[in-house]
Amino acid sequence: MSVTRSKSQPQRIETSGGSADELGDEAVLNSRKLAVICSQKCPGDVILKTYDFARLVRGSGIAIVSGFHSPIEKDCLPILLRGPGSVIIVQAHRLSTTRLPMAWQKAIDSQRLLLLSPFGEKNKRVTAELAAERNRFVAAISDEVLIPYAAPGSKTEALALQVIASGKPLYTFSAALADRGGALITPGRFCAQAPQRATASPPFAKESV
Repeated sequence: MSVTRSKSQPQRIETSGGSADELGDEAVLNSRKLAVICSQKCPGDVILKTYDFARLVRGSGIAIVSGFHSPIEKDCLPILLRGPGSVIIVQAHRLSTTRLPMAWQKAIDSQRLLLLSPFGEKNKRVTAELAAERNRFVAAISDEVLIPYAAPGSKTEALALQVIASGKPLYTFSAALADRGGALITPGRFCAQAPQRATASPPFAKESV
């Protein structure tokens, strides 16, 4: 993968989820934000629906927030970067900015990509604990959360239930998670255009369950 040295310098900022180091356009945080968090393994039909989702939502005006760490999250990132929408990548270690993929730097230069990390210099490598904390941060700074699939008994399922209990809108492609309070949707029901403010009507239509 081609890489380039970042042309910008990281800064420490305050977010709704706490302080974090950032690189990119901080104004992206003012967009309507949808978190995308998924378990490491999930059913094939959910994978296909999530890819469809990424293609549909990338032009909606919603900023997608994720660690882009699990396989399905990682696969969605290039799909999203090929569109015109904004993306926020939250890293599960100290902010790494010295050598970035060229696609990332291009998106930063066009004010479409923001890199965030709530972790300090001592957190040099991803651990399971840091990944879980990162996902909580992703959910905290987002207006809504999409968890395509949460494996039973997983940390992702635990986070999903916390989000549901908090009253923050949570969407899913999993009937099991919908049975526990999530809103079951299909990719084809995503609107082509979405309002920018979190107080507006949700941009996703619920599928009857």
